Amino acid sequence: MTRVVSSLKARPAAHTNSEVRVKTEKDKGKRKARVEEETEGEDADGDGDPDVDQENMEEDADADGEVDEEGGSPRGIKRTRVNENGDSRPGKNDKSTERVKTLPRDTDGYIPGSIVRIQLKNFVTYDFVEFAVGPYLNMILGPNGTGKSSIACSICLGLNFPPSVLGRAADLNSFVKIGKVKGHIEIELKGKKGQGNLVIRRHLSATSKQSHFELNGKPATGREINAKMAELNVQVGNLCSFLPQDKVSEFAQMSPQQLLRETQRAAGDERLTAWHDTLIDAGKELKMLLQNIQEESSQLQQMRERNEGIERDVQRYKERKSIEAMIALLEVLIPVERYRQLRRQFIEVKTRQRKLHEKVKRLKAKNEPAHALLKKLEMEHKEYEKTREEFKKTAQAKFNKMKTKWAASEKLEGEADELTSQLDRLKKEEKERLKKIASLENEIERTHTELAKLSKIELENPEDLTAEARQIHAERADVMTRKLEAEDKIKNNINEKAKSTSQLNFAYQDLKKLDDIRNMKMQALQKWDKDCHAAVLWLRDHKHLFKMEVFEPAFLSLTVPDRQFVNAVEAGIGGMQFKTFVCQCREDSNTLNQEINDKGVLGKGVRIATWYRSPSQLAPPPMSRDEASPPVYLPLTRTYQLQMADLGFDGYLLDYVECPEGMHWWLQRELNFHRTAVSLNGVDVPKAMELVARPETGGGASFISKTTMNNVSRSSYGQRNVSNISREIKPARALANVTVDPEEKRRIDNRISDLRNEVVNYEREREELDAQLAAVLEEDKAFVARLEAVKKRKDKVTEVENNKVKIKSKLSRNKANLQHLQNQPSAETERVTKKQELFGITKRRIQIAKEYTALARSIIEEQTEATRAGIRYLQIGANKVALQELCNKKDEKYNKALAEFNRVDEEFRAIKARSKAALDESREVVQNIEEDLRDQYTEIETKRTQYDRDLTAAEENSTTPPSAEEVDVRTVDELQAELERQQAKLELNLNTNPGVVEQYEKRKRDIEALEKTIEAKQKSAEKIERSIKAARDNWQPALEKLVASIGEKFSASFDRIGCAGEVRISQHEDYEKWAIDILVKFRDTEKLQLLTGQRQSGGERSLTTILYLLSLTEEARAPFSLVDEINQGMDQRAERSVHNSMVQVTCKPDSAQYFLITPKLLPDLMYHERMKILCVNNGEWLPEERDLGNMMNMIDGYLAHNRNGRPSAAAH
Repeated sequence: MTRVVSSLKARPAAHTNSEVRVKTEKDKGKRKARVEEETEGEDADGDGDPDVDQENMEEDADADGEVDEEGGSPRGIKRTRVNENGDSRPGKNDKSTERVKTLPRDTDGYIPGSIVRIQLKNFVTYDFVEFAVGPYLNMILGPNGTGKSSIACSICLGLNFPPSVLGRAADLNSFVKIGKVKGHIEIELKGKKGQGNLVIRRHLSATSKQSHFELNGKPATGREINAKMAELNVQVGNLCSFLPQDKVSEFAQMSPQQLLRETQRAAGDERLTAWHDTLIDAGKELKMLLQNIQEESSQLQQMRERNEGIERDVQRYKERKSIEAMIALLEVLIPVERYRQLRRQFIEVKTRQRKLHEKVKRLKAKNEPAHALLKKLEMEHKEYEKTREEFKKTAQAKFNKMKTKWAASEKLEGEADELTSQLDRLKKEEKERLKKIASLENEIERTHTELAKLSKIELENPEDLTAEARQIHAERADVMTRKLEAEDKIKNNINEKAKSTSQLNFAYQDLKKLDDIRNMKMQALQKWDKDCHAAVLWLRDHKHLFKMEVFEPAFLSLTVPDRQFVNAVEAGIGGMQFKTFVCQCREDSNTLNQEINDKGVLGKGVRIATWYRSPSQLAPPPMSRDEASPPVYLPLTRTYQLQMADLGFDGYLLDYVECPEGMHWWLQRELNFHRTAVSLNGVDVPKAMELVARPETGGGASFISKTTMNNVSRSSYGQRNVSNISREIKPARALANVTVDPEEKRRIDNRISDLRNEVVNYEREREELDAQLAAVLEEDKAFVARLEAVKKRKDKVTEVENNKVKIKSKLSRNKANLQHLQNQPSAETERVTKKQELFGITKRRIQIAKEYTALARSIIEEQTEATRAGIRYLQIGANKVALQELCNKKDEKYNKALAEFNRVDEEFRAIKARSKAALDESREVVQNIEEDLRDQYTEIETKRTQYDRDLTAAEENSTTPPSAEEVDVRTVDELQAELERQQAKLELNLNTNPGVVEQYEKRKRDIEALEKTIEAKQKSAEKIERSIKAARDNWQPALEKLVASIGEKFSASFDRIGCAGEVRISQHEDYEKWAIDILVKFRDTEKLQLLTGQRQSGGERSLTTILYLLSLTEEARAPFSLVDEINQGMDQRAERSVHNSMVQVTCKPDSAQYFLITPKLLPDLMYHERMKILCVNNGEWLPEERDLGNMMNMIDGYLAHNRNGRPSAAAH
């Protein structure tokens, strides 16, 4: 059972009353509040009652009426505290507004948000406890394990801060006392002046991780509690305000950046954190924005240069388009003018054709009777001509029949001649058959004789010879088996040796690849960027396409001989720049872009970076060689080297790279390698900034000091301040040597050695196998000889048998041929048959001759009638000719008129056709005219039409013809000549790819859009810079003032204990890396060292922590602070000094509430009447009465007992 059993509080001799007046000012529609504290009454020691001069001076507005963005007039005059008694004097003109660090203290001494009372039930070690705390220093004492730190836990959890702040158990149910089901924490906080206190109760359950709150007896949510804590500025989560026992070590392990953040939250101007966040966010945004502007500006420059390169082609294309438009217009005007001229001719010819037509009609009517008679004679002449033709056709048909009969007779005559020839041939064939029969009979007799001779030859039995050969093979089987085995072994030996040799060659190739640095770089490039790798291979195969050498990317072509500078060199090259192809002329740049980026020869998605810039004046190096040390290998004098060594620079990045000569222009123009100085040992950064930022050298450049890249620039606005953006350079990767894996090389070497041994073993084995095979072959020679002898005998038997078979076959064939000749029919029978056929043909020829004679007689009769019809035909024809001559004489005038008419009519038809064609052509070209030419053509044609009408009217009325000014009255020939002239100009104008113009126009639009984007981003950057400046002008002075105040107190505290300590602000270009460095020295032999979680001992860290927190206390805004067992590990001298300092600081009239938890106290320490001491004891026999054990009552009783000489009447 644990309970707070006694408490002691010094009686105050005097109280300090504080009155707070809030003055609200309205300026330009913005409301601002200024809080000023007026102190009345006596000081703590009662030595006097110094008056505090309170002056409220009105703030003057700026001349232009503007108000500072962060609030408060820049010309306001504030009060500045100058001593611990609260004396004040008028402050200096400062933009920051002096504020009350905490909410106004009430008449009872408590600051709003400070703790008034704590009640715990079933919480950790407590069954139940309730105690009040004082408004100043509260010292909680008690042995270890009594529950002192549980009070810190109750404050954290009771005000709804997470258990992680304590560094203990993570679950709420772990804080319920063991054996109990539920418990609660009740904390009473001081409310704002004029308002009641806040009573917050948190109910805990041992069976659940959940809890619920009550606020002033009513249910409340955690968000409501959090809102109240934020309103009262309670900062339990800040280690600078609330340092539990388990978090003491974490304070020293906080990074300097975290310490700055937590210090800002705990003390100083409440807007410090907001200003800092603004600077961090705006700085990141500005950095990203400037990087985007730089990248987009580079892209814009490249786009402009590419457009400048094709601008001449675009102008030529526009001129060509203008000529083409003129040609197109002329091609419309020429058909229209041609139709206009043809139409005039058509009208003239049509008039003459109509007149001649009327004349022809009159003459034709006059000659009509004679022509009627002539027509009758023509009809009769045609009828007799028809009759005569019919006779001709009949006679011709009979003549054709006669020809047919004659042809048939001729055919039969031919057949008769053929039969006669066949009879002669049959006689010859019979003689030939008899001759062949005699020859075959002789051949058969000779064959029988030859066969008889072969049958008398004695031959060996083939089966015996086969058995003998089989016996030899059986005897040879063992030798053959050994031979085959030896051959198989040799074959296997050859295969295995070939396999090992092949593997050995592959191993040599692998070893060669490992040794090939260039190949390794290509492999690394392929892993990094496959598109760039493919482009390099394509470039190597297509060098003939380029006028000059195109350099491969810096990843392949740039090296750093001195490996000390490889990190610095790589820091100056961006990732995309490592993969950029560098061209030496614009034509090569265009070719490379067109082939890969535009045409996509490597694929549609493949894109590469190319670079080309025309030679121009480079910005000079920011420092001369007298100011920057060159590379070691440059021939310089000793004096010269000393001047450079004094400055500390080794040289410029350009001095430490090796690359093709043509790439130096890219390194200087694009990467500024000739302006980027480098020092491996470090330089004086401020001095270097002054040198590189001089206006005469360009107002800014980059330099590398050890492992930090510094980008120095001079602002273009206001006071043209110099700024430095620094970043840590990373170890080189792209330019680092691509080294061979030793393990892989060792593996390949071992493999080569093993394979060599295998090949040698196979060669030795082959020699042995060849010897074995030679011995087997020598043994096999005897068997081969025996088999050859058997084979020869067997071949002889086979030869004789084959000859017998051939002779027998020949005999059979001859007998068959003889039988065939003997069985053929007799030739005499066939001769009788042929003679009968010849007699039949003769009879048919006689019949044909009779029919031919009858047809000849019929033709003679019909020919007589045809002659009569012909005479009549000739008579009528003569009459017709005579009448025709008479008509011709009468029609001579008619024919002359008709001929004239026909000539004019042909001319009319021709001109009509030509006019129609011209009309169709003109209509077609007018209909198909392009829209951009239609208006121009319409205007020209309208003027010409009106001119023609006016001209016709003037001719008809015999008036002055109209003026042809501004009217196109050119003839077809003139228009055609103009067309040819324009076509000649078009031929002289080289054709330009329309895609180039489209690309030019598109890029031009992109350039305009990009310019607007860059301009907008530059304005945004300027706005952000102004915002950063405004925030920094507020934040930095306030922060410096706060840290200076803390540092002064911190150094004084260390001086009092014979040590040294400082608090500094560590500035950085990145506002997120601004930090507070705590430097301490505990021994005379040491130098000031940065406080870390490892360098100092535990006691030294605890001492430093409490002294920093004490230094922070006077500036703190939180209503209360707490430290738990901070004095662990301190020696007595340090602990006594810390205790006395804490009492002095926390017991001032304007100090906030403070809790110090400690298990021990030294004797004869300093105490103050404003401090309150809470003693914690535990045990099994604590009294049950709540008020029993009050130490104040016990002391009063003890004093009364001593005065009266008797026991106290009551013990409380």
